[in-house]
Amino acid sequence: MASGMSAREEILAKVRAAVAGAPTVEIPRGYRTRRQVDDLVGLFAERVGDYRAIVRVVPSAELGATIDACVHGRRMVVPDGFGRDGGWDDLDTADGVMTHCAVAIAETGTIVLDHGPGQGTRAQTLVPDYHLCVVLADQIVPGVPEAVERLDPSRPLTWISGPSATSDIELNRVEGVHGPRTLEVLIST
Repeated sequence: MASGMSAREEILAKVRAAVAGAPTVEIPRGYRTRRQVDDLVGLFAERVGDYRAIVRVVPSAELGATIDACVHGRRMVVPDGFGRDGGWDDLDTADGVMTHCAVAIAETGTIVLDHGPGQGTRAQTLVPDYHLCVVLADQIVPGVPEAVERLDPSRPLTWISGPSATSDIELNRVEGVHGPRTLEVLIST
């Protein structure tokens, strides 16, 4: 190793020397940045359901009563900014968490949390066995490019596509290993 250089600096110096004088190559970036979807709510609900999540489309006037029915008898973590009182503080004994989201993606059925108001911390959204997420219809975008436009890359982002699941070496599906076993999504229209 050269005197005073870290291993990282030495490797980067070798890479720079190897590519010195190479011609600049234009890389076309013809990514699709807009997609037209006629029924964002319907497509999102379908795709979230494909991931084995429980999905309900609820008129906004019925949202409060539906949330009450979903969490009845459960000890729920309610993050600051969710708009409800009575949250459970102990993650070790909580049955679930209820959150809002930053954005939802119709094409992939993905919910994105940026852990802003009402979205909780990563621990709050990954430790409990049940996650109830309220998605407002105007938070649903057609695809990933539109979602990325709405997100702040400096915030911690958690992308959720269905309940936590993994497969062992014999392809047996196991749910709830790395996060909530049950994801319930209420889409408020």
